[in-house]
Amino acid sequence: MCGICGIASSRGAVDPERLRRMSATLFHRGPDSEGAHLDGPVGIAARRLAIIDLTGGDQPISNEDGTVVVVQNGELYNYRELMHELERAGHRFRSRCDTEVLVHGYEEWGPRLWERLRGMFAVAVWDGRERRLVLARDRFGIKPLAYRVEGEELSFSSELDALPQGEIDLDALEAFLAFNVVPAPLSIFKEIRKLPPGHTLTWQDGRISIDRFARTGPLPARHDEDEAELVEECRARLRDSVRAHLIADVPVGVLLSGGVDSGALTALAAEESSEAVRTFSIGFEEASFNELDGARAVAERYETLHRDLTLRPDAALLLPALADAFDEPFADSSALPTYLVSKLAAEDVKVALSGEGADELFGGYYTYVADLLAERFGPLAARARPLVDRLPSSTRKASLDYRLKRFTRAAGLPPLERHHTYKEIFAADVRAELTGRRSDFDPLTGYRERFAQTEEHELLTRLQDIDFGLYLVDDLLTKTDRASMAWSLEARVPFMDTVVTNFAFSLPARHKVRGFSKKRLLRKAMEPLLPHEIVHGKKRGFSIPAAAWLRGELEPFARETLSTDTLRRQGFLQPAAVTRVIDDHVAGREDLSRQLWGLLAFTLWYERHVEGVTRDVSLESVLM
Repeated sequence: MCGICGIASSRGAVDPERLRRMSATLFHRGPDSEGAHLDGPVGIAARRLAIIDLTGGDQPISNEDGTVVVVQNGELYNYRELMHELERAGHRFRSRCDTEVLVHGYEEWGPRLWERLRGMFAVAVWDGRERRLVLARDRFGIKPLAYRVEGEELSFSSELDALPQGEIDLDALEAFLAFNVVPAPLSIFKEIRKLPPGHTLTWQDGRISIDRFARTGPLPARHDEDEAELVEECRARLRDSVRAHLIADVPVGVLLSGGVDSGALTALAAEESSEAVRTFSIGFEEASFNELDGARAVAERYETLHRDLTLRPDAALLLPALADAFDEPFADSSALPTYLVSKLAAEDVKVALSGEGADELFGGYYTYVADLLAERFGPLAARARPLVDRLPSSTRKASLDYRLKRFTRAAGLPPLERHHTYKEIFAADVRAELTGRRSDFDPLTGYRERFAQTEEHELLTRLQDIDFGLYLVDDLLTKTDRASMAWSLEARVPFMDTVVTNFAFSLPARHKVRGFSKKRLLRKAMEPLLPHEIVHGKKRGFSIPAAAWLRGELEPFARETLSTDTLRRQGFLQPAAVTRVIDDHVAGREDLSRQLWGLLAFTLWYERHVEGVTRDVSLESVLM
């Protein structure tokens, strides 16, 4: 795991001091070593977090004559197999590091290399013979890669902070207000874009081309296979992935939330590891959000070395620290516990397994239940909206009133728009009030394009594909990457492995969601390995009690941060519209905690990254 960056320019030789400054911004991603390679108009650099071949894997890594040079952020889980294949083809290795496989793999296979890789990666290859720079991002988008084109110069980095930034992109702000994240290929800055998953970017003689090498998504459904056989196959494939993700020359732990996904990883890691597995959890004082009992039950069953922490309500005072850790506005509130559990884990291990991807692959969200119910009862639900909207607002997690209001408001819409509305942060009319501008930008354009590519599949499968290819990439994987790398912790995601994804992509919808039963096949596969209350318990996720906190201890913090003076100074959000959001939430007229969290996240991010304001934050004050 590392941070990478670089410059390619037709204007002349790269300034080594500029490249050094870019690399320095990525120190947290790789504190163990640094390196750079300059060759006239091109310079690439890396910060290394040493995981495999601790003494021989420093980057950049080159071939024998120095004509192919590579920097990598990520891990390759099939590097040993590829190394043996390349050695049989005559290539000689100087290290036992996965990054060197990319060097000789590029020599041997060229652009066909990327589709052969099993793992997570963002890579830069400088081909000195052809005077060509190639960037590549893994098929799932687990590792980030952003770039900026200015004239005939290309600069790239693992994080936006290393790049020249410029103006705020108002379309990106519009998308942020819709999703609470900035979706790829947009970034919050006009001049910077993100390389999409499964794509390469090639720079040669000042010209740039972007090509796709992989598109993950639904496969032909396996309708005729016996469920018992599928259950066995599911467990075997996940075991295979966990075994591969445990490969490291440093200790590996598990981020254990108390649900079936991280419980499965813990169980399989414990069975595959020769040493006691280390597990780490975060809990809350509020009972409806707290999963520590479940996490402890799994830890006890597998005798893990377990550590956990409980957050107090003033934990959200760490929002400024989160704004510092994220390179653009990011408002998924589960980033807070992820950030803190990553800190906890980084005190003991360098690598931790995390359960991202399971819900999208196996059907774990309540929205999927709602999608199927709306197909049958949509018109009836839409007529019930006036009555449902009168229900009082609760502060409990995924409360009945919150879900019913979302369901009835969206039930009469077409499937894609309905699915989005279940999760939408600010609707278009409210976004216009907040920004003071009417925009022609449609945040759902990318969703519609992807949805149109899967017309031959079941509706639930198509909606899962939307979440897998967009929501998972832009929200959950971004959250896990930034929150973990803030503490120099490598987070690995075993569900995001072709061994698992290709299986899940081929499952008929009935094995995922039926009635109110979610993630059906995965739960059956985990029944022999986990306590009954974990396998069949209510999904809680990793979210926080934001609704209650923002109606209580954090209300003064929210009003101070979103003050009229601050908003006028920044110039992006209308103070009166923001105040209405605060007032409506605090008064209990509606649960607007996700909306309010998003406004706080943007304002604090802008304050820190654009205005350069810093705030002192004490981690100890918010932990129990």
